[in-house]
Amino acid sequence: VVILFHSTKFHLSLPDLKSIQMKTYTPQDIKKGNILEIEIEDMAFGGKGLAKLQVGESKIVMFVPNTIPGQVVKARIFKKRKKHLEGKLIEIVSASQDEVEMKFQAISGAPYLTLPVEKQREYKQRTTIEQYRRIGKVAKIEELFDTYIESPTSFHYRNKMEYAFSTIRYDFEQEETLDDEFALGFKRRGTWWIVENLDKDSGLFDEEFENKLKEIRAYLEKTGLPAWHPPKKHGFYRYLTVRKSFANNQLLLNLTTSKSGLVHFDKQAFVEFVTSLFENRVAGILHTINDSLGERSHNDENDYEMLFGENLIQENLLGLSFEVSMQSFFQTNPKSAERLYAKVIDYVMEDTEYSSGDTVMDLFCGTGTIGQLISKKTGVQVVGVDIVSEAIENAKENAKRNEVETAKWFAADVGKFLTQYPQYAGKIKTIVLDPPRGGIAPKTLVKVTQINAQRIVYVSCNPATQSRDIEVLKENGYTMTKISFVDQFPHTAHIEAIAIFEKTKN
Repeated sequence: VVILFHSTKFHLSLPDLKSIQMKTYTPQDIKKGNILEIEIEDMAFGGKGLAKLQVGESKIVMFVPNTIPGQVVKARIFKKRKKHLEGKLIEIVSASQDEVEMKFQAISGAPYLTLPVEKQREYKQRTTIEQYRRIGKVAKIEELFDTYIESPTSFHYRNKMEYAFSTIRYDFEQEETLDDEFALGFKRRGTWWIVENLDKDSGLFDEEFENKLKEIRAYLEKTGLPAWHPPKKHGFYRYLTVRKSFANNQLLLNLTTSKSGLVHFDKQAFVEFVTSLFENRVAGILHTINDSLGERSHNDENDYEMLFGENLIQENLLGLSFEVSMQSFFQTNPKSAERLYAKVIDYVMEDTEYSSGDTVMDLFCGTGTIGQLISKKTGVQVVGVDIVSEAIENAKENAKRNEVETAKWFAADVGKFLTQYPQYAGKIKTIVLDPPRGGIAPKTLVKVTQINAQRIVYVSCNPATQSRDIEVLKENGYTMTKISFVDQFPHTAHIEAIAIFEKTKN
C-alpha cells in the first residue's frame, strides 16, 4: 500500500533500518542544490530532522524540517554552513518504525500526523528543554520544569482554516504538477503557487466541512469562473476562509475573489448552495474582494460584503463569552487555550495574595482574554495594552459582555506606552507578557523590567525568542523560577511556553 504523504510518498512496509548502509559522501556531493538520500537519526528544536553524514574522514550534520527520526528521505541541500547543512524534503523513501497509518488526508500543515502524540511529546519536550539550556543558558532547566500541558483533543481541534484556490494543481496519482486546473485545498509544501486538492478530512478542522469541501470546489468550478493563477496574478477565486464555533457548532465563511468576472458570479446562488450543504450550521457568509498582488486572503481595508447572516460567532473560554468576527484574532485551539490560560492564572496567583487595590498589567493583551480572566478571578485592576486597535475594541466589548469593570484597555505600542505612562512604575504587582512570535525588542523588554513588578509571567508562542530574552531579564533583576510547555497544535512542531520570572534584585 502506498500512502501519499504531504509533498511526498512513503511505503508502509518498513525496512530494517539497521541494515541500511548509508554511503560515505565526497566533498563534491556536499554542494548546494544536490539531492542526497539520508537517514534521519534524531530531531532538533522546531521539528528539524537531523542526519549525520560521513564526508570523507569527518562527519557533518544536516537538518531537514518536517521529517521524523527513523525515516530514510531524499533531501536537497539549500544552505551550506560551516558546521552544518540545511535541506528541503523531496521524498520520503521509507517510513519510520514509529509511524502509524491514519485515515485522514495528509497535508503540509501537519507533518507529524502519522507520529503518535506520545512520541510527538517526547521530541517536543526534550528539544525545547535543550533550547533553554543552550540559548537561555539555564543550566538547571530540568529542576525548573513544571509540566507539559497536552491539547485535550489531538484531532479536529482548530477553529479556523484557510483554503487556497489555484489553477496549478499537484496530482497525487500522477505525481506531477498540472497547469490549467481548478484546485481548492492547501498549498503544497515549499510553494506558494501549487495547490493540493483537499478531498477529505485532514483531521485538524471540522470533519463535516472538509468532507464536503470537494462539493464546494465542484460547484464553483461549474460557474465557469477561473481559479487564481498565482504566478500570472489573474483569475477570480482566491481563498475560502472558515471559522468554527465550538460553543454552538456554527460556521462562518469568507469567500475571497478578485473583481475580474464579478458580474458573472451569482452570489445568491452561492449562498443557497452553501446553506443547503450545512443548513443551520451556517452563521454567516462574507464576500471579500482582493485585487492585491500579494498572496493573502484579506484586503488592506478589511472591507467585505455580508451575503448571509452575521459576521459573528460565539465562543466560550473558562466561563467567559466572546463574540468572534472573521477578522478577529482568537485562539485557534480554544480547548487547549483554556488549559494555557488556567496555567497562566495559576502562575499569577502562586504564593501571592491580591487585594482590590492591586494592579496586574497585561502587555500584548490581544482581545484581553487573559486580563479578563485574571480580573474575574482576583478582582484586581487590570491594564491591558496592545498595538492592534481592533483587538482593543474587541477587548472592551468582550469585557462589557462579561461584566468585567476593573480593566482599562489601551491601543498603543507597548514600548511607547510604558514611556508615556511612567505612573505605573513601582505600582504593578504582576505583569503578564504575551508577545508575538518574533518576541520583544530588547529596549522594550528593559522598559518592562523598569516597572519593577514583583513577578513577570511570560507567555511565549516561540520558546526560541523567550530563551533569548532570559539574559536581558536576568541582567535587569529577574530570575526564572518555573516553566511549563503547552502543546497547542498537535501534529506540528509548534510548542508554547509559560514561565515565571521573579524580581530578585534591583
